Formats: sequence, structure tokens, C-alpha cells
Amino acid sequence: MFCCNGCKTVYDILHENDLEYYYNLDQNPGISPKAVQGKFDFLTNETILDKLLEFNEQNTQIVSFTIPAIHCSSCIWVLENLNKLNAAIKSTQVNFPEKSIRITYDASVLSLKQVVELLCMLGYEPAISLEDFNKKEKKTDRSLIYKLGVAGFAFGNIMFLSFPEYFEVEEFWLDQYKHLFRGLMLAFSIPVVVYSAQDYFRSAYKSIRSKLLNIDVPIALGILVLFVRSCAEVITQTGTGFFDSLAGLVFFLLLGKFFQQKTYAFLSFERDYKSYFPIAVTRLEPAKHFKNRYLEQQVPVYELQPDDRILIRNGELLPVDGILLKGEGLLDYSFVTGEAEPVAKNAGDTLFAGGRQQGGIIELRVTKAVEQSYLTQLWSNEAFKKEKQTHLNSLTARISKHFTWGVLSIATIAGLFWLVYNPAMALNVFTAILIVACPCALALSAPFTLGNLLRITGKHKLYLKDAAILEQLADVDHIVFDKTGTLTTASETAIRYEGLALTEDEESLVTSTLRASNHPLSRSLYAILQNHDIQTLDEFEEEVGHGIYGTANQNSVKIGSYDFVGGKNAGWVFKNGKRTAVHISTNAAYKGCYVFYNRFRKSLKEVFTALQQQAKLIILSGDNDAERQNLNALLTQEVEMHFEQQPDDKLNFIKNLQQQGKKVLMIGDGLNDSGALAQSDVGIAISENINVFSPACDGILDASRFKDLPAFIQLAKQGKRIIKWSFVFSLLYNLVGLVLAITGNLKPVYAAILMPLSSISIVVFTTLATYYYGRSLQRQVN
Repeated sequence: MFCCNGCKTVYDILHENDLEYYYNLDQNPGISPKAVQGKFDFLTNETILDKLLEFNEQNTQIVSFTIPAIHCSSCIWVLENLNKLNAAIKSTQVNFPEKSIRITYDASVLSLKQVVELLCMLGYEPAISLEDFNKKEKKTDRSLIYKLGVAGFAFGNIMFLSFPEYFEVEEFWLDQYKHLFRGLMLAFSIPVVVYSAQDYFRSAYKSIRSKLLNIDVPIALGILVLFVRSCAEVITQTGTGFFDSLAGLVFFLLLGKFFQQKTYAFLSFERDYKSYFPIAVTRLEPAKHFKNRYLEQQVPVYELQPDDRILIRNGELLPVDGILLKGEGLLDYSFVTGEAEPVAKNAGDTLFAGGRQQGGIIELRVTKAVEQSYLTQLWSNEAFKKEKQTHLNSLTARISKHFTWGVLSIATIAGLFWLVYNPAMALNVFTAILIVACPCALALSAPFTLGNLLRITGKHKLYLKDAAILEQLADVDHIVFDKTGTLTTASETAIRYEGLALTEDEESLVTSTLRASNHPLSRSLYAILQNHDIQTLDEFEEEVGHGIYGTANQNSVKIGSYDFVGGKNAGWVFKNGKRTAVHISTNAAYKGCYVFYNRFRKSLKEVFTALQQQAKLIILSGDNDAERQNLNALLTQEVEMHFEQQPDDKLNFIKNLQQQGKKVLMIGDGLNDSGALAQSDVGIAISENINVFSPACDGILDASRFKDLPAFIQLAKQGKRIIKWSFVFSLLYNLVGLVLAITGNLKPVYAAILMPLSSISIVVFTTLATYYYGRSLQRQVN
């Protein structure tokens, strides 16, 4: 039986695609579909499309909509399975609190209009308003505040009306009107049960229909039992009921939920607006005394504004949308679309944020200021998520899974016992157990602890992708370091040239080619040569792990390893073969090399000494072993070292460690190490005033905080201890509460007060504990 043809259409669609399970999740999901014939014809207008689309490249379009009809788990389920209804939809992400959906689809098969019509057909019509879209105003959901207000008002009045019953006052008028007072208490309790507590009943009902018992089941059962028992007593005039306990339970439950909501909102604010990624971009500022000359300035991406002129090198990520002004773009949008084939762009074309430049250097004019939320979304793209099942998550999941059955069993057994021993106490004991035994505190300890620590690490310039990374960081037993750009610092490198002298034109070509590269050695060398004239390259290529190639005005240059530039073929003997060097050849003729005298980070010895107490340390370097003796002399204990490692070698090395059951932390520069960073259990990229943002890494560490690496790992371990202590405190509370409830010494109203207070106490404990360890970290880093 269907309420309308639209619902029948929805059923037919779901049935044809084996999605009937949708109807098991909720009885009334979505809203009734409406006729949309011609309603969304305006979505074929290109101008409107440009305003609505977040991304439009390689036949991949991304759009976000507000869906007012999203209200339950079944809504989320069907919307995140749109790809089963239409294969042209690549992925969907639902943001339940904001009632929004982000859809990625193949524009060569499906139009935006068809996407919207599909949503409407399912009963989820998006709210599309270009005016609202431009303003991006968020509507605040105040339903929890209203429910809390109703419960608080009823609780206060019921308590006031109950005073004569509490103190057993025997006066003529009170005795005459006690039935009226009890009737008023019943009337006040009805909106509490029907309105304020409705979310608990809905959640419990859906849980039971899905054959998955959640924690709202015993809560809803306790509220229902209290209400029915109280109504029975008042109607039969055998007692005053437990309306005060009922209203108190709902009020304090909602108060705890409100406190939790506010705390999460605070943590979200800290994360979104203060913990910026240390991703720098080169902004071009006009030189004051030179016409048509620009000065390069490294600035954080969130300082970029429309019409700013920026420079993007090979391998750098575009953090903003812009118009290409100079150079030839070759953009890899695999971070957004999953398509590895790069897209060629010419001057005047629009470039979208999220693309990585794979050719030479380009300049573009910013059209949209960067949005932190977009970078976070890109960094957390599902394509780069690792399957990380942590011990803490599995522990919480196991407890939640079995807790409800345990509580129901204990309450039933205790209720049956008292039914035989003292029937008058049976219902009181049964309801008290259902109320007091709640694992809310268990569920809160991990997210609040890790959320606070995430904010603390961000404050100290370690930017982690999400809180789960902290759990992984606490468990690492092997730490693998890249050498160049990680253990060495580019800002303090000594460089000497050996070989045939370069002409002015050759130095200019070398400088221009180095300018397009993001490798630490290229950046160090460019810092010395940048005063030479800059040429526009006709061609640029970078072979990862080997070198770079550039051409301009029919001249060519190769910069990189000895073999890459053809040093052997030229018969030139490199005297400093045991030193890190960048070799140069111009027009296929070997010229010489720049020898690097690496300067290791000042705190390297102290960092390694501290870390060796926590994990085994390994160094993987793409360079030769010239620095082996220097490293052995610098470090107090012998460290395993491997040199001449290509990017694939590093990735396979880490994979082999993981196959042995090791938990690996990889620390690299985010460029040649992207594969190893992605493979490791935790991958952290070192940032040193260059654009190293990469979805392959789990965190970014400002190079100035390298010395604090042991303290960050120790903080993660301390966070794990905080969570375990929270579990202990929560279990102790539940044990004490259960003993009092089973023995009949715990009144429901006391339990109703104690339960949310237990959750608040866990939040206070985790907040104070993380604050204490955060202060300890502050003292260590200063």
C-alpha cells in the first residue's frame, strides 16, 4: 500500500537496485516526492552552473546541496548509496548536522539537472537559492534548546507541586486539592514524554527494527516505564507517581546532550579556524623600483585574497581557484576526481583548487579566497583514507555492543527477584537500573580526549588529519626518517660549485629551471642563484628521484644526479663522490656540480636520543652514504641506515615492516616520500616554508618544531592513558550505581541526576587532564 504514486515510484527504483533495506531503517524516511517537471530547467544555464559547482574538470563535477528532508539514519543510508541508483554518481558524502550532501558525478553521462531530479524523485528535494548560496549562511537548529526548555519548565513545576507529598503536609485545603495537583503533574509530564523525549523513542524504535540495540533502548524503556507506572498510580488514586523523577531524568539527559553539543562545537571551532595547515604559497608582490619585476614572498594560504598573483611550482598543490596568467598548466586532479591523467591548461583558463601542477612553473590570479573547510575536505578525501582499526575504537565498540543486553538482563533478573521478595520495590529497582547504568561516559571519553589533544598539537604546529591519527601515533614502534629535507635543513646548507664556469645565459636557465622545482636541494640552490634573470621555460620535466629538465630559447639544461645529466658519458670524474651534489649539463654537455655540505638540524642528537627510548629508528635516504660517518658520530647510539633508496624502495621497506606486525611512523619531506607516507601507519611531512600539503600524509609538522617530535609522541601516549583511566572511572561509577539500584537504595530521581553528571565529570576529567599534559608540553617546548 502506497500513499501516492511518487512513493510507489521510489519503491520500484529501490527494488530494481536491491535497496529494499531502506524501508527497514525507518518507517517514514524522506518526504513524499513532488512533481518536478520543468522546475529545475534553470540548471542547464552555464552561468548558474558556474556558481553552483565546486569543481568542474575532466567530466567530473562536484556540487553541494542543503537537503531539509534529511532527518534519520535511513536518509543518510539512501543518500550515500545514490551510486547504486545511477552509476554516473561517483560518490556522495552526507553532513547530517548541517543537513547537506556533497555529490561527485560524471558530467559526460549525467547533468546537474538530472542529479537534482533524482534527489526529488527519492523525496529529498534540495533547497537551491543562489542568493543563499552566495551568502553561505548556516541555519542554527534550536530544537534541542526548545526541548530542554519544555523539560526544565515541567520539571520545576512538578517538583513544586510535589512538595506537599514530600513533606506529608496534612492540611484541609491541600488534602482537598491533592487530586488536582496530581492531575496537573500528569499534564505537565505529557509534553515531556511526547516532545522532549521523542528523540530517545525514535532512536530506540529504529534500533529495534534494525535488530541492533543501542544505548537509547534502556533510556527509552526507563522513561516509558516511569510514565506508565505514574499514570496508573494517579488514575487509580493509589499514589502520586514518579512524575518528578521522569521530568528530572529527561531534563538532565537533555542538559548533558546540550553540554556535549556545545563542547563539540567549541572543539570544531578550534579545529576549523585556528589550526591552519602550515601550507605556504608563493605570492608575487610587484617590486617597488623595478617595472614588471615581482618579489617572491612565502605566505600562508589563508592570507590569499582575490586578485592576488601567485606562483605554483612543479609538484605543488593549487590551494585556490584561479585564472592561469603565465606558463603551461598540466594539472593532476587525481586528489579530487581519482583520474590520474593530467589536464593541459593554457593562459586564460580557469584552474580549480585541488589540482597538482605536473609541468613547469605557472602563475595565476586568485579568483576565490581559500576556505579552510575545503582544504580539510580535500585532505580527508575518501581516496586517501587508510583502514585503521584501533584498539581504543574496537574496545568502545565492544562495550557498546554488549552493554544494552547486559543492562536489560540485570534489570530483568533484579526485577524478578524483588517481585518475589518485595513486589512493591520491583518496579522501582527495575527503572533505577535502566536509568543509572548508561555508558554515556564511556562513549564521551575518547572523542573529548583526542579532540582536546588535536587542538593542542595544532597550537604547537603539528597539524593532524583527524583524532584517530593520535591513537595510531601512540602505538608506533618503528620510526623511519628520510634524510634530505627532514634530518637536514635547507636554510643552513653550505654549497660550493665545482666544474666548468657557467655563462650568464646558462646560469639564468639553471635558475629558471630550479625555480620550478620543489625538491629541498632545488630550493636551497635557487635561494643562492635567484638574483639571476628569470626566463620563461618552454619545457619542464621532473623525474622523481633523479632530476629535472628544462628548455628555453632552444637551450636545454639537466639538473640532478651524476648519471641523469650524463656525467659518466662525458668522462668527467667527480672528485667529491661521497658528498651530496647536484650535477649540471647544458645542451647535453656536462658542466660541473654544486656540492652540498649538509647541516643537520641542531636538535637531531637530542631528538634521536629521546626517540630511541620509545621506538626503533631507521634512516632511509635517496642520497649516497657520504653522511653515514657524520650521522654515526652525531648520534649516541647506532641507527639502522639505508642509502640510495628510490621512492618505491622506501614504500616497499615500510610494507615489509608492516608485514612483520610493526607499527610504522614515517617522517619525510612530503615530495619524493609521498608513497612511503601513504603506506605507513602514520605519515608526517616536514614543512619548511614550501608548499608540501599532500593528501598522502596524515600530518604536517612545522620544521621549527622538529625538536618537539618526542614530546608529541609522548603526548599521544598520555592521551591513551587518559582514555583508559576514563574507562576505569566510568566502570566504577556504573558498578556503584548498579549496586545501589539493585538493593533498592537508589531512587530514580537521584539516578536521573547522577547519570548526566557522570558524563559531565568525564568531560571535566578529560579536559583537565589534557590541559595538564598540554601545559607539560608547553614547558618542554619552551
